[in-house]
Amino acid sequence: MKHFRYLENVSTIRLDVERCVGCGACETVCPHQVFSLDQGKAKLMDRDACMECGACALNCPTQAISVSPGVGCAAYIIQTWIKGPEKAACGTGGGCC
Repeated sequence: MKHFRYLENVSTIRLDVERCVGCGACETVCPHQVFSLDQGKAKLMDRDACMECGACALNCPTQAISVSPGVGCAAYIIQTWIKGPEKAACGTGGGCC
């Protein structure tokens, strides 16, 4: 999934570098290498690769990361992988996909 993209410039992911303690949990749990550690702090390396699963925010011990899971339709992407595109549905009711 090195070249994964959904929609550019729509990800809700935010990183408060001041709150980051450099534990690396975000880098470890992110399936798309959105983060890397740089000089003891997390850095957003590829915001557009974020599928908004929320794993980074849930695992950040200092709440330095925020994301609104599913806003970028992560559920649709995951369902496409599992069920195939013909059976996938966004689930928001808004026809976002």
